[in-house]
Amino acid sequence: MTDVAVLTPDPADPTYSTLWPGVLDKLSEALATAGVTARPTPWTDHVENARALAHFPLVLPLLAWGYHRDHDRWLQACATWAEAEAPLANPAETLRWNSDKRYLARLAEKGVAIPPTIFADHVDAGVVEAAFAATGAEALIVKPTVSGGAWRTLRVAAGDLLDEALADAPVGGTMIQPYLKAIETEGETSLLFFGGELSHVVNKRPGPAGEFRIQTQFGGRYQALDTAPQGALDLAERTLAAIDEDLLYARIDMTRDDKGDWVLMEAELIEPDFYLAAAPQAGARFGQAVRARLER
Repeated sequence: MTDVAVLTPDPADPTYSTLWPGVLDKLSEALATAGVTARPTPWTDHVENARALAHFPLVLPLLAWGYHRDHDRWLQACATWAEAEAPLANPAETLRWNSDKRYLARLAEKGVAIPPTIFADHVDAGVVEAAFAATGAEALIVKPTVSGGAWRTLRVAAGDLLDEALADAPVGGTMIQPYLKAIETEGETSLLFFGGELSHVVNKRPGPAGEFRIQTQFGGRYQALDTAPQGALDLAERTLAAIDEDLLYARIDMTRDDKGDWVLMEAELIEPDFYLAAAPQAGARFGQAVRARLER
C-alpha cells in the first residue's frame, strides 16, 4: 500500500468534527481499491512549514474544510506549499486562486458562460439596490467571494427590507447574481472529472419547498445521471480548457439561466464533495486516477 496525505480541518474548529471522519472513510475506501492508504493530517499543521508533507508522494487537500473562515492563513499555507514544491494535487497555486470566486470573472473573459455577476468589496443596502437596478432581477443571490457550504449566502427579493434581509450578509468581498429559477425546477448539475476524464454526473436539487440551497445540510437531494447533458458537457470542457492546469480532480457545477443556456456556477478544485453516496461506483475511478498520478 502507498501512503498519501489527506488534509483535514483545523482541530480547533468544531464545525465539521462530526462530519469529516465519515467522508474520510468513503475516500479511504475509494483509495484502498487502488492500493493507496489515506493518512489524515490537519492543513493548519503545515501553514509555515511543509517538511512533514514532503514525506508523502502525494497530498490531497480534499478535507481542508473551513479554510474560508481563515482565508489569510490559507493563502499563507498555499504560498508555503508552492515554495516547498510540496506534492499537492491539485497544485498549490490552483488552491490559492480557486479559494476566491473572483476567478469566475477571469473565466468569463476567456469565454466561459457565467450568470451576470457583480463583484463588490463590501455589501450594504445601497450596493444591493444598485444591483437590482443594474440587473432588473426580481431576486438576487448575495454571497461571499470566499465561502463554502452556502455560508452567509442570502436570497434577497425586490421589495425586501434590506436592513433586515442583510442582517447575516457577507463581510468583505461579495458577489451578487440574479437568482436563477432553474435552481428550484431543474437543480444544479455537477460534472466530476478525475485525471482529466469525466467520471460521473450528479444532479442536486433543493429539498423543502421555498429552499434555494442545494447542500445536504439544507435538505438537498442528489441523484446520479446516466449521462451528461450535451450542453453541460460542452461548458465543463470549455471551463477546464480555460483553466488549463494539471488537475487530478475537478467538479464543475452549473445550471441553466432564464434563457435555458448552461452557465457555470463554480469550478471546485480544492475540496469538492465527489458525491460518492449518489455514485458509489465512482470511488474506484478516483482511486485509479490517484494510482495513475503516483505512477507517472
